[in-house]
Amino acid sequence: MNVAGRKVKLTNLEKIYWPEGLTKAHLIKYYTDIAPVLLPYLRNRPLVLKRYPDGIDGEAFYQKECPDYAPSWIKTYPVVHTEKTINYIICNDLATLVWLANQGCIEIHAFLSTAPKIDYPDIAVLDLDPAPGGAFAQVLEVALLIRQTLAWFNLRAFVKTSGASGLHLFIPLLPRYDFKTVVPLMRYIAEAVARSCPAAATVERKVEKRKGKVYIDYLQNGRGKTIAFPYSLRPLPGAPVSTPLTWQEVEARNVLPASFNLHTIFERLKEFGDLFRDMLISIQSLDFMIEKLWRQKNL
Repeated sequence: MNVAGRKVKLTNLEKIYWPEGLTKAHLIKYYTDIAPVLLPYLRNRPLVLKRYPDGIDGEAFYQKECPDYAPSWIKTYPVVHTEKTINYIICNDLATLVWLANQGCIEIHAFLSTAPKIDYPDIAVLDLDPAPGGAFAQVLEVALLIRQTLAWFNLRAFVKTSGASGLHLFIPLLPRYDFKTVVPLMRYIAEAVARSCPAAATVERKVEKRKGKVYIDYLQNGRGKTIAFPYSLRPLPGAPVSTPLTWQEVEARNVLPASFNLHTIFERLKEFGDLFRDMLISIQSLDFMIEKLWRQKNL
Protein backbone atom coordinates (compact mmCIF):
# COMPACT_ATOMS: atom_id res chain seq x y z
CA MET A 1 0.00 0.00 0.00
CA ASN A 2 1.02 3.62 -0.42
CA VAL A 3 1.69 5.26 2.95
CA ALA A 4 2.49 8.96 2.77
CA GLY A 5 4.33 8.45 -0.50
CA ARG A 6 6.17 5.29 0.61
CA LYS A 7 5.39 1.81 -0.66
CA VAL A 8 4.88 -0.61 2.25
CA LYS A 9 4.27 -4.28 1.58
CA LEU A 10 1.75 -5.82 3.97
CA THR A 11 1.72 -9.58 4.54
CA ASN A 12 -0.36 -12.26 6.30
CA LEU A 13 -3.07 -9.80 7.27
CA GLU A 14 -5.49 -12.54 8.34
CA LYS A 15 -3.06 -14.16 10.78
CA ILE A 16 -4.51 -14.27 14.31
CA TYR A 17 -2.48 -12.12 16.70
CA TRP A 18 -4.70 -12.16 19.78
CA PRO A 19 -6.66 -15.27 20.85
CA GLU A 20 -10.00 -13.44 20.78
CA GLY A 21 -9.70 -13.11 17.00
CA LEU A 22 -7.79 -9.88 16.45
CA THR A 23 -5.54 -10.20 13.43
CA LYS A 24 -2.38 -8.66 12.08
CA ALA A 25 -4.65 -6.33 10.08
CA HIS A 26 -6.10 -5.04 13.36
CA LEU A 27 -2.55 -4.44 14.64
CA ILE A 28 -1.59 -2.44 11.56
CA LYS A 29 -4.84 -0.46 11.55
CA TYR A 30 -4.40 0.44 15.23
CA TYR A 31 -0.93 1.90 14.69
CA THR A 32 -2.10 3.67 11.53
CA ASP A 33 -4.97 5.31 13.43
CA ILE A 34 -2.97 6.14 16.60
CA ALA A 35 0.03 7.52 14.67
CA PRO A 36 -0.83 11.25 15.00
CA VAL A 37 -0.90 10.86 18.79
CA LEU A 38 1.98 8.39 19.15
CA LEU A 39 4.61 9.68 16.75
CA PRO A 40 5.52 12.89 18.68
CA TYR A 41 6.67 10.70 21.61
CA LEU A 42 8.83 8.49 19.41
CA ARG A 43 10.50 11.27 17.47
CA ASN A 44 14.27 10.68 17.15
CA ARG A 45 14.23 7.90 19.75
CA PRO A 46 16.08 4.65 18.97
CA LEU A 47 13.69 1.70 19.16
CA VAL A 48 14.08 -1.89 20.29
CA LEU A 49 11.70 -4.11 18.37
CA LYS A 50 9.86 -6.88 20.18
CA ARG A 51 8.46 -8.97 17.37
CA TYR A 52 5.65 -11.51 17.49
CA PRO A 53 5.60 -13.04 13.99
CA ASP A 54 2.96 -15.61 15.04
CA GLY A 55 0.93 -13.46 17.43
CA ILE A 56 1.02 -13.27 21.20
CA ASP A 57 0.80 -17.05 21.65
CA GLY A 58 3.84 -17.62 19.45
CA GLU A 59 7.52 -17.11 20.13
CA ALA A 60 8.71 -13.53 20.46
CA PHE A 61 12.17 -12.02 20.10
CA TYR A 62 13.90 -8.68 20.54
CA GLN A 63 15.62 -7.04 17.60
CA LYS A 64 17.91 -4.06 18.08
CA GLU A 65 19.83 -3.89 14.81
CA CYS A 66 17.88 -2.63 11.83
CA PRO A 67 17.55 -5.67 9.53
CA ASP A 68 19.29 -5.69 6.15
CA TYR A 69 15.97 -6.15 4.34
CA ALA A 70 14.47 -2.94 5.73
CA PRO A 71 13.48 -0.39 3.06
CA SER A 72 16.16 2.16 2.24
CA TRP A 73 13.97 4.97 3.58
CA ILE A 74 13.91 3.55 7.12
CA LYS A 75 15.90 5.97 9.28
CA THR A 76 18.49 4.59 11.70
CA TYR A 77 20.84 5.98 14.33
CA PRO A 78 24.12 4.31 15.42
CA VAL A 79 24.65 3.92 19.17
CA VAL A 80 28.05 2.85 20.42
CA HIS A 81 27.93 0.17 23.12
CA THR A 82 30.77 -1.53 24.96
CA GLU A 83 31.12 -4.42 22.51
CA LYS A 84 29.66 -3.06 19.27
CA THR A 85 27.75 -0.30 17.51
CA ILE A 86 24.04 -0.94 16.91
CA ASN A 87 22.02 0.80 14.22
CA TYR A 88 18.64 1.35 15.85
CA ILE A 89 15.51 2.22 13.90
CA ILE A 90 14.10 5.73 14.33
CA CYS A 91 10.35 6.05 13.78
CA ASN A 92 9.41 9.61 12.86
CA ASP A 93 6.72 8.93 10.27
CA LEU A 94 3.63 6.88 9.51
CA ALA A 95 5.28 4.72 6.85
CA THR A 96 7.93 3.52 9.28
CA LEU A 97 5.30 2.81 11.94
CA VAL A 98 3.20 0.77 9.49
CA TRP A 99 6.29 -1.14 8.37
CA LEU A 100 7.12 -1.94 12.03
CA ALA A 101 3.58 -3.20 12.63
CA ASN A 102 3.86 -5.43 9.57
CA GLN A 103 7.03 -6.88 11.11
CA GLY A 104 4.89 -8.08 14.00
CA CYS A 105 6.00 -5.36 16.42
CA ILE A 106 3.19 -5.25 18.96
CA GLU A 107 5.08 -3.28 21.58
CA ILE A 108 6.83 0.03 20.94
CA HIS A 109 9.93 0.13 23.17
CA ALA A 110 11.91 3.36 22.97
CA PHE A 111 15.01 4.95 24.49
CA LEU A 112 14.61 7.59 27.19
CA SER A 113 16.88 9.86 25.17
CA THR A 114 16.79 11.20 21.63
CA ALA A 115 19.34 11.46 18.86
CA PRO A 116 21.80 13.07 18.75
CA LYS A 117 21.94 13.68 22.55
CA ILE A 118 21.75 9.96 23.14
CA ASP A 119 23.64 10.02 26.46
CA TYR A 120 21.39 12.66 28.02
CA PRO A 121 17.86 11.41 28.75
CA ASP A 122 14.92 13.77 28.46
CA ILE A 123 12.71 11.36 30.43
CA ALA A 124 13.23 9.50 33.69
CA VAL A 125 11.01 6.54 34.49
CA LEU A 126 9.78 4.71 37.57
CA ASP A 127 8.16 1.38 36.71
CA LEU A 128 5.72 0.04 39.32
CA ASP A 129 5.33 -3.73 39.14
CA PRO A 130 3.07 -5.53 41.63
CA ALA A 131 3.94 -8.95 42.97
CA PRO A 132 2.04 -11.81 41.33
CA GLY A 133 -1.52 -11.73 42.57
CA GLY A 134 -1.05 -8.30 44.13
CA ALA A 135 -3.90 -5.81 44.23
CA PHE A 136 -3.78 -2.98 41.70
CA ALA A 137 -5.05 -0.61 44.40
CA GLN A 138 -1.67 -1.01 46.05
CA VAL A 139 0.08 0.10 42.85
CA LEU A 140 -2.07 3.24 42.84
CA GLU A 141 -1.12 3.97 46.47
CA VAL A 142 2.58 3.66 45.71
CA ALA A 143 2.22 5.92 42.67
CA LEU A 144 0.69 8.63 44.85
CA LEU A 145 3.56 8.31 47.34
CA ILE A 146 6.06 8.72 44.52
CA ARG A 147 4.23 11.80 43.22
CA GLN A 148 4.40 13.32 46.71
CA THR A 149 8.11 12.52 47.02
CA LEU A 150 8.88 14.00 43.60
CA ALA A 151 6.98 17.15 44.57
CA TRP A 152 9.46 17.74 47.41
CA PHE A 153 12.05 18.25 44.68
CA ASN A 154 9.76 20.36 42.47
CA LEU A 155 9.36 17.52 39.98
CA ARG A 156 6.18 16.51 38.19
CA ALA A 157 5.40 13.04 36.85
CA PHE A 158 2.97 11.86 34.20
CA VAL A 159 1.31 8.52 34.93
CA LYS A 160 0.10 5.80 32.59
CA THR A 161 -0.87 2.16 32.75
CA SER A 162 1.93 -0.16 31.74
CA GLY A 163 -0.58 -2.08 29.66
CA ALA A 164 -0.03 -5.06 31.94
CA SER A 165 -0.48 -5.08 35.72
CA GLY A 166 1.48 -1.98 36.71
CA LEU A 167 1.99 1.73 36.18
CA HIS A 168 4.73 3.82 34.60
CA LEU A 169 5.64 7.27 35.87
CA PHE A 170 7.34 9.42 33.22
CA ILE A 171 9.31 12.41 34.51
CA PRO A 172 10.31 14.87 31.75
CA LEU A 173 13.82 16.26 32.07
CA LEU A 174 16.06 18.90 30.65
CA PRO A 175 18.47 16.73 28.59
CA ARG A 176 21.69 17.85 30.21
CA TYR A 177 22.13 15.12 32.85
CA ASP A 178 23.71 11.84 31.82
CA PHE A 179 22.34 8.42 32.77
CA LYS A 180 24.91 8.01 35.54
CA THR A 181 23.43 11.11 37.16
CA VAL A 182 19.78 10.20 36.67
CA VAL A 183 19.92 6.60 37.95
CA PRO A 184 21.00 7.41 41.55
CA LEU A 185 18.43 10.22 41.74
CA MET A 186 15.63 7.86 40.75
CA ARG A 187 17.06 5.26 43.14
CA TYR A 188 16.79 7.80 45.94
CA ILE A 189 13.10 8.40 45.13
CA ALA A 190 12.39 4.67 44.97
CA GLU A 191 14.22 3.88 48.20
CA ALA A 192 12.64 6.81 50.05
CA VAL A 193 9.17 5.55 49.15
CA ALA A 194 10.07 1.97 50.05
CA ARG A 195 11.37 3.12 53.46
CA SER A 196 8.27 5.21 54.14
CA CYS A 197 5.89 2.38 53.27
CA PRO A 198 7.77 -0.94 53.67
CA ALA A 199 4.57 -2.98 53.78
CA ALA A 200 3.56 -1.85 50.29
CA ALA A 201 6.70 -0.92 48.34
CA THR A 202 10.12 -2.42 47.72
CA VAL A 203 13.23 -2.02 45.60
CA GLU A 204 14.12 -5.70 46.06
CA ARG A 205 15.06 -7.16 42.69
CA LYS A 206 14.45 -10.82 43.59
CA VAL A 207 10.84 -11.68 42.77
CA GLU A 208 10.54 -14.21 45.58
CA LYS A 209 11.33 -11.49 48.13
CA ARG A 210 8.64 -9.08 46.87
CA LYS A 211 5.60 -11.01 48.08
CA GLY A 212 2.66 -8.68 48.69
CA LYS A 213 4.63 -5.58 47.60
CA VAL A 214 4.99 -3.28 44.62
CA TYR A 215 8.45 -3.27 43.07
CA ILE A 216 9.69 0.22 42.17
CA ASP A 217 12.07 -0.33 39.28
CA TYR A 218 14.46 2.61 38.90
CA LEU A 219 16.99 0.60 36.89
CA GLN A 220 15.00 1.26 33.71
CA ASN A 221 16.91 4.57 33.63
CA GLY A 222 20.19 2.96 32.61
CA ARG A 223 21.84 3.80 29.29
CA GLY A 224 20.39 1.71 26.48
CA LYS A 225 17.32 0.68 28.46
CA THR A 226 13.93 0.98 26.80
CA ILE A 227 10.34 0.95 28.01
CA ALA A 228 6.89 0.67 26.47
CA PHE A 229 5.86 4.15 25.42
CA PRO A 230 2.41 5.79 25.68
CA TYR A 231 -0.18 4.18 23.41
CA SER A 232 1.90 1.06 22.82
CA LEU A 233 -0.12 -2.11 22.46
CA ARG A 234 0.87 -4.98 24.76
CA PRO A 235 0.99 -8.71 23.91
CA LEU A 236 -1.72 -9.80 26.34
CA PRO A 237 -5.29 -11.04 25.91
CA GLY A 238 -7.69 -8.19 25.25
CA ALA A 239 -5.06 -6.14 23.36
CA PRO A 240 -4.38 -3.70 26.23
CA VAL A 241 -2.86 -0.30 25.50
CA SER A 242 -0.38 1.56 27.70
CA THR A 243 -2.69 4.47 28.46
CA PRO A 244 -2.10 7.90 30.05
CA LEU A 245 -4.15 8.60 33.17
CA THR A 246 -5.12 11.68 35.12
CA TRP A 247 -3.87 11.92 38.69
CA GLN A 248 -7.50 12.42 39.68
CA GLU A 249 -8.23 8.91 38.40
CA VAL A 250 -5.35 7.56 40.46
CA GLU A 251 -6.52 9.42 43.56
CA ALA A 252 -10.06 8.11 43.09
CA ARG A 253 -8.68 4.57 42.60
CA ASN A 254 -10.83 4.61 39.47
CA VAL A 255 -8.49 2.59 37.26
CA LEU A 256 -9.07 -0.85 35.76
CA PRO A 257 -6.06 -1.59 33.52
CA ALA A 258 -7.92 -4.11 31.34
CA SER A 259 -10.45 -1.44 30.36
CA PHE A 260 -7.78 0.46 28.40
CA ASN A 261 -7.40 -1.44 25.15
CA LEU A 262 -7.50 -1.35 21.38
CA HIS A 263 -11.30 -1.17 21.43
CA THR A 264 -11.62 1.71 23.92
CA ILE A 265 -8.59 3.95 23.49
CA PHE A 266 -10.01 6.17 20.74
CA GLU A 267 -13.18 6.97 22.69
CA ARG A 268 -10.98 7.85 25.65
CA LEU A 269 -8.94 10.19 23.46
CA LYS A 270 -12.14 11.89 22.34
CA GLU A 271 -13.18 12.37 25.95
CA PHE A 272 -9.87 13.37 27.58
CA GLY A 273 -7.55 14.24 24.72
CA ASP A 274 -3.88 13.25 24.92
CA LEU A 275 -3.11 13.43 28.64
CA PHE A 276 0.65 13.19 28.07
CA ARG A 277 0.91 16.01 25.56
CA ASP A 278 2.13 18.51 28.18
CA MET A 279 5.02 16.17 28.91
CA LEU A 280 6.56 17.13 25.58
CA ILE A 281 6.94 20.73 26.75
CA SER A 282 7.44 20.17 30.50
CA ILE A 283 11.21 20.30 30.66
CA GLN A 284 12.37 20.00 34.27
CA SER A 285 15.69 20.65 35.96
CA LEU A 286 17.28 18.24 38.43
CA ASP A 287 19.52 20.93 39.89
CA PHE A 288 17.32 21.53 42.95
CA MET A 289 17.21 17.83 43.78
CA ILE A 290 20.95 17.41 43.27
CA GLU A 291 21.74 20.43 45.46
CA LYS A 292 19.32 19.35 48.19
CA LEU A 293 20.65 15.79 48.36
CA TRP A 294 24.24 16.99 48.22
CA ARG A 295 23.63 19.22 51.22
CA GLN A 296 22.08 16.25 53.04
CA LYS A 297 25.04 14.09 51.99
CA ASN A 298 22.70 11.65 50.27
CA LEU A 299 24.63 11.73 47.02
